[in-house]
Amino acid sequence: MTSKQWSFGDRVIHTLKPEWGAGQVTSATSTTHEGRPCQSLTIRFERGGVKTISTAFANLVSADDHPGLLSAASPSATDADGEIDPFAAKIGSDEARASMLRIADDARDPFAPLSQRFEATVRLFRFAPTGRSLLDWATAQSGLADPMSRFNRHELEQFFQQWTIVRDNHLKKLVQEFRKADPAGLQDSVRKAPPAVQQTLRRLDPLR
Repeated sequence: MTSKQWSFGDRVIHTLKPEWGAGQVTSATSTTHEGRPCQSLTIRFERGGVKTISTAFANLVSADDHPGLLSAASPSATDADGEIDPFAAKIGSDEARASMLRIADDARDPFAPLSQRFEATVRLFRFAPTGRSLLDWATAQSGLADPMSRFNRHELEQFFQQWTIVRDNHLKKLVQEFRKADPAGLQDSVRKAPPAVQQTLRRLDPLR
């Protein structure tokens, strides 16, 4: 829906998600949808976290030209300091659980080549259920600067355990799709993958 061409560093607002705050474009790839040119953008939003968005569907505007749109965010989603809290009213809900178990957009982007989706999925294996890594994962999933302000460590550990099952199932389905479309490309990608990914693939056995 957006005709403007965006590039690295541009500050944008998603007009249907103003509660995400202003976002900065971190990558921009030209692509097409139904024969029409568009872009696949990776954007880091102030309060919505990192999203991969297609301009074929999302309407983005310049944050510098439309600062008033940010005031459209719901006032009910604010914390004690008056900052927008994307997890307000979600805790204990199915929506909160879905947010914590979601797979990163760039690993699921249907407009991205399978090799790129595989690489994005491989990056998900960098997280561990302990220490700083667990908090880094929770921050990426929730978009909260301090996930411990909404969840205790036990809850985060439980979410992480469930998320790894979702992640591994996603990897399995992606590899099966990759194998049908480009067996040689899959073999090369798997060969370059870290041991944790290769071990998971052997356990899931999606290559047969």
